[in-house]
Amino acid sequence: MLTLRELQTAIGAAMLGGDVSAAARDIEADGLAPEARLEIYRHHVVTTLTSALEATFPAICRLVDRRFFAYAADTYLRAHPPAGPCLFEYGDSFPEFLAAFPPCRDLAYLPDVARLEWAMSAALHAPDVDPMDPACLARVAAGDMPRLTFTVDPSVSFLASPWPVDQIWRASQDGAPSEPVDLASGGVWLEVRRAGDVAIMRALAAADYTLRTALARGNTLEDATAAALDVDPHFDLTAALHAMLDERIFTSFAVST
Repeated sequence: MLTLRELQTAIGAAMLGGDVSAAARDIEADGLAPEARLEIYRHHVVTTLTSALEATFPAICRLVDRRFFAYAADTYLRAHPPAGPCLFEYGDSFPEFLAAFPPCRDLAYLPDVARLEWAMSAALHAPDVDPMDPACLARVAAGDMPRLTFTVDPSVSFLASPWPVDQIWRASQDGAPSEPVDLASGGVWLEVRRAGDVAIMRALAAADYTLRTALARGNTLEDATAAALDVDPHFDLTAALHAMLDERIFTSFAVST
């Protein structure tokens, strides 16, 4: 007789296509073979997890065809079962899986499209946080401005890609014009965030992307600005800072010691 922990481990392995014999020994037949009972539950688990991945990565599903997506999802979930009960949290490593998945080796842009979709899903499920009132910066002394650090809205994330993943994503949407995307048209720097009840993306200039990502990592305004100026010596910090304050992407600030 297996302990409860051993039985849970055995059933978990059986649900993901592993050996069913250990779990089957402690399951009553009751008119249906234990192996058959486990297969019913295994089918339900695979179907549920595949549907969860498809809901998070619909563009990937459309780009590769549902049958291929099901094959990739089946391979993924066996190696990366859920670590928690919330299905919308499942799939954070799926883009990295696709990057290493041999059947996708000719679709080099696919992992970054998946990263974009994950960022959009994460934005939708991020906690609500009140934005910072820009007027509160008026009390910061001029000498302290370079040492400012900011906390960014938790729904905001950034993605840089050598591929036009925003165009690829839009072309994959239902009802989109059937126009080819020029994969050689260059990369993109994207900001993803929630606006109301939807996730949105916007393309940024390289220097703006550098500034925003540096601030999101907790760098001071001085260091973030230096990084942006390395990208574009003509970068306009005043305009960039006003744009971020107008967009209310900051939730708080502090002066670094």
